[in-house]
Amino acid sequence: MAYLKPQQIAEKTIEAGVNKTRLPMPVLWILGFLGGAFISFGFLLDIRVIGNLPAEWGSFASLLGGAVFPVGLMLIVLAGGELITGNIMSVSMAFYAKKVSLKDLGLNWILVILANFLGALFVAYFFGHVVGLTEAGPFLDKTIAIAGAKLDESFGQTLVSAIGCNWLVCLAIWLSTGAEDVGGKILGIWFPIMAFVAIGFQHVVANMFLIPAAIFAGHFTWMDYFSNFVPTLIGNIIGGAVFVGMAYFTAYYKQKMDSSVPSRKAS
Repeated sequence: MAYLKPQQIAEKTIEAGVNKTRLPMPVLWILGFLGGAFISFGFLLDIRVIGNLPAEWGSFASLLGGAVFPVGLMLIVLAGGELITGNIMSVSMAFYAKKVSLKDLGLNWILVILANFLGALFVAYFFGHVVGLTEAGPFLDKTIAIAGAKLDESFGQTLVSAIGCNWLVCLAIWLSTGAEDVGGKILGIWFPIMAFVAIGFQHVVANMFLIPAAIFAGHFTWMDYFSNFVPTLIGNIIGGAVFVGMAYFTAYYKQKMDSSVPSRKAS
């Protein structure tokens, strides 16, 4: 399988970040909606796979759920979609490289968050609630249990958990960017995403599906959702923009950028 070196991945990620800020508004809304929906499909599949497994299976059930969840990011990367957690890394790296402005970054993040939310709500309401895929028997119990576990964490716990989540999510995108064939991209995505789901980290877009699905079923409130959204988003930003974006920008691109600036001779 052909792959790129980290320096090349950094350059491609920065280029992708620039391109994301230049997408026409209708395209951004469409791809953002799809991104939220695709991640929700992955979580819905997770719930349907593990919902009625016996309790004796323990953490093996989490591994099985984690094994199927990555289909969401595979669809985004291979079929096309915009996901805020990935954009946190790529657009921030473009910002560090001084190729986009802070306004470009902020506008992209806000619009993609809103579009992801609409896509996630669509899946949660129409497939989870109307069709009943998250509200029938053991699947409702599993949806409530997972949502409740995420809501039970304190602000600090949620924030730190979200850092770990987007550290792994952005590494998945980083590895898929480095792969030059479909098989390599799938493997690059699968392992880190499987890990974050099996661990139980907090992902802002996955929670846009999970917690509303429980709310549509008559459990929890929108205030509960908002109290989770804020620390999860903050943690995801730190995990993607700092632990991956800033780390790899500094390691693999900053020196190149600095060397391209003409040195000033003493007068």
